[in-house]
Amino acid sequence: ALLEPGDIMTSVALSHGAHISSARFGAAGLRGVNNVNYPFDVDRMNIDVDETAKLIRLVKPKVAAFGQSVFLFPTPLRELHDAFQDAGCHVWYDGAHVMGLIAGGKFQDPLHEGADVLTGSTHKTLPGPQHGILLSDSEDEKFVKRLQRAVFPGVVSNHHLHAMAALGITLAEFLAFGRDYAAQIVRNAKALAQALHERGIKVLAEKHGFTESHAIALDVAAFGGGAKVAKDLEKANIITNKNLLPWDTSPVKPSGIRLGTQELTRLGMKETQMREVADLFARIVVKDEAADTIAADVAAMRTEFNTVQYCFTTGAEAHRRWRLA
Repeated sequence: ALLEPGDIMTSVALSHGAHISSARFGAAGLRGVNNVNYPFDVDRMNIDVDETAKLIRLVKPKVAAFGQSVFLFPTPLRELHDAFQDAGCHVWYDGAHVMGLIAGGKFQDPLHEGADVLTGSTHKTLPGPQHGILLSDSEDEKFVKRLQRAVFPGVVSNHHLHAMAALGITLAEFLAFGRDYAAQIVRNAKALAQALHERGIKVLAEKHGFTESHAIALDVAAFGGGAKVAKDLEKANIITNKNLLPWDTSPVKPSGIRLGTQELTRLGMKETQMREVADLFARIVVKDEAADTIAADVAAMRTEFNTVQYCFTTGAEAHRRWRLA
């Protein structure tokens, strides 16, 4: 909607936590967009505001894109407002991973902080079926029409009717329980990060409280790297994913692990359980205990938390027809 082949887009680098779609071998690059990456403050795990403002004024992108897959802290949109104005660019915020935290009022409000467009998914911190969301508060009808045409007939021809009822229930439940859910997600992430740090696992952004979202980034290079640690954890029934960290030079040998607390929270776990989860991590990663023993302990803990929370009801009653209006 906003870019043509040859146009410049600025975004976060893949090794700094960006989604692969913004890379030259991802969707942006395959469509001929010239992507320029923001300077990054590794200590804060966020873009460098002053240097990014200089970059935006220098390259004058058609679109300044923000958003990450490793999204620990809110993006400083307000601080970059003047640079956006000077460059005359559109601002696109990809909130896919933090959409539930945005909706729950526990992260940031991109459209009120300078973004023209907010996109996201409905199946991460917003816990529904797989769909996409595109939002804008622009009063420019031509701009809105461009967005609409880019979606249909541009890239979407079907709204997947089979999942619409589930999405409606998800959104209705989020109106009722979303703020509490989002708040507990963040509390759990902070508690888990602190507990992992105390157990000898390097957690990024220690000086800045580790995270303000659902996400946690670990540096496990000392324990064999992200791929090895992810496989070791999987053998113990703990599912994570390997992840590039800012200093990594090879995408096939990442030194990091990415964690998220949204699913544990949805099942009713709180700060106390985060310390128990950290104990299980440490037994695998730090102490190198046998995976089968820990797998049994993980399964035992999991059986205590097998009911979805932050919803209208549970059990058989969840299949009733709920009147939403």
